[in-house]
Amino acid sequence: MARPSKAEREAAIFEQALASYNRTYGAVQEVREQCRDARRFATIPGAQWEGRWGEQFENRPRPEINKILQALIRVYNEYRNNRVTVDFVPRDGAPSDELADTCDGLFRADWADSCGEEAADNCFDEATAGGFGAFRLRACLEDEYDDENEQQRIRFEPIYDADTSVYWDLDAKRYDKSDAKECWVVYSMSHEAFRAKWGVDPTTWPKLSPSAGFDWCAPKIVYVAEYYRVEDERVAMVRYTMPDGTEQDFEAEDVEEALSGEEEGGEYDEIRLAQALGGVITKEWKKRCRRVHKYIMSGGGILEDCGYIAGKHIPIVPMYGKRWFIDNVERCIGVTQPAMDAQRLKNMQVAKLTEIAALSAVEKPILAPEQVAGLETYWANDNLENYPYLLAQPLTNADGSIAAVGPQAYTKPPQVPPAMAALLQLTETDMAELLGNNPAAEKMVSNISGKAVEMIQTRIDMGAFIYMSNFAKTMRRAGEIWLDMAGEVYVEEGRSMKSMGEQGDVSTVQLLKPKIDERTGKMVKANDLSRAKLDVVTDVGPSSSSRRDATVRALTSMMQLAADPADQKVLTALSLMNMEGEGLTDVREFYRKQLVQIGVLQPNEEERAAAKKAAEENPPQQDPQAMYLMAEAEKAQALAMKAQADTQRAMADTQKAEAETIATLAKIDNDRANTAIKAAQAIGAGLRQ
Repeated sequence: MARPSKAEREAAIFEQALASYNRTYGAVQEVREQCRDARRFATIPGAQWEGRWGEQFENRPRPEINKILQALIRVYNEYRNNRVTVDFVPRDGAPSDELADTCDGLFRADWADSCGEEAADNCFDEATAGGFGAFRLRACLEDEYDDENEQQRIRFEPIYDADTSVYWDLDAKRYDKSDAKECWVVYSMSHEAFRAKWGVDPTTWPKLSPSAGFDWCAPKIVYVAEYYRVEDERVAMVRYTMPDGTEQDFEAEDVEEALSGEEEGGEYDEIRLAQALGGVITKEWKKRCRRVHKYIMSGGGILEDCGYIAGKHIPIVPMYGKRWFIDNVERCIGVTQPAMDAQRLKNMQVAKLTEIAALSAVEKPILAPEQVAGLETYWANDNLENYPYLLAQPLTNADGSIAAVGPQAYTKPPQVPPAMAALLQLTETDMAELLGNNPAAEKMVSNISGKAVEMIQTRIDMGAFIYMSNFAKTMRRAGEIWLDMAGEVYVEEGRSMKSMGEQGDVSTVQLLKPKIDERTGKMVKANDLSRAKLDVVTDVGPSSSSRRDATVRALTSMMQLAADPADQKVLTALSLMNMEGEGLTDVREFYRKQLVQIGVLQPNEEERAAAKKAAEENPPQQDPQAMYLMAEAEKAQALAMKAQADTQRAMADTQKAEAETIATLAKIDNDRANTAIKAAQAIGAGLRQ
């Protein structure tokens, strides 16, 4: 069977992607519309009267007392004062790891250089207001205008209107969508830009229709979808062995396409070159691979095949305000949705009160036309001239007698219905409870303990805790995606990259730097992100400046308790290092060097290298007095050792003399014994004779 052509394969992928998108779109359309409408309701002036509710108040006052926006601002401020930070830690639980520190610094640098806070802030704001937000990671050229620079950097980019732009396949159930197999990111383009980029007539990708209301004038646009597809499969591989012994691995499918001449450029040219240089296929096997393929599509088909992107994860990071799965449908809300009905009721009551207040609050006399005949101007100018009295003609009978004098009746001023007054109070209480804006809970009086203040602050923070917790999950997922992408992007040996510390200090990291392993003594490559086996953790806490201010206050308090001058010196240095202010950079560097020298802080790689270089160039010079004292000490030690040796020698001589004496005495005793034995033998022989 003939292998399908590239056009046929792309047509099949497009049909599959469109069918899967339509299933996803139909399942989540209602939820996503509610998220979008909630964001409009909370942020756009006039949006609280959109739809049928506003039609009931046509040609009547429609004021907005936006209580929801104030509650959102409270959550936004809590988030901005307690930033979520990403930290990489070794999987084996080691207390420190140089590669983990390198990843921390590179992540912070990429986050700062690509304005990651903007992407995170937009994501958090949309998720808090409507229920869903997202941002993305992208591997881009470091300098796209430099043709000779092919190095890449990882950027963090915002996704606006994520609730109507980002969709995942229905089988993805996890919060961070790490189990997703498909993802669509829909964005808009003008017709002119579409034709200029793709060279074809625009056909739009299906997307949520814009909301009715005040957006009555919209530009003529077309929607395009970025389609991410995870391919987790076993890929047929071949290995070419070159005449010089080197080996190159390629996918079998790419080899087939390269040899058939169907594809040009990139890896296909490398395969043809290996074939031309005499490479021989020496191994064939199947390797399990997880890759992410990216396409750009319109309503008419695939516009561009972007190939495989860096990393094995879809680089879209979601965030949810509050999330549930009900009836197998993912549902989410933010701060706005629970309070929308109470907000509408509040606006309706204020509108009714406005209408009542606009009516006259003064009793007006009701007169017959005959009573004001000739006095019309007099009555009309009363509000301007404030006459002390008003005149009216009497009513007369047919015979000329007076029938009546004065007004016939009076109008009554409008009254506020008692039910509305009670409802106003109930609505205000309900909104305070729904939005967590309880003034009594935040009230602080004088002369209360610090514990009471802490409890009040904790109660205030609890209203935003779920959003902070969910955003911590989002940032952990961002760290996982970044680490996986960095292992494939930051691979240039000897490349110098910007690194950033926790306090914002900037340094340089060299990738794949050769060094000697202290444990094995072998040559290894430091800062090799491709072998980084790290876990990602997140920390939710006050902003960096707030933490430094708190640290300075704590250190200042501790200085009053420290009696040792050395401890006071260390606390003073740490206070100055954490102090914010213009012109303190050099001061902080000076005190850091002081703390490193006395062993309070561990030196970083640059400080170690600088210290080693300084020691080699300027070996330490000894003080002459110290040298004299050392020599005297060595001389005294030598004399002591000599005296000890003489003593040991005298003791040895004494022991030798004692041994010789014992031997002599022993010899004398032996001679005496022999003489006695001989005498006894002689006596015995004489007696026998």
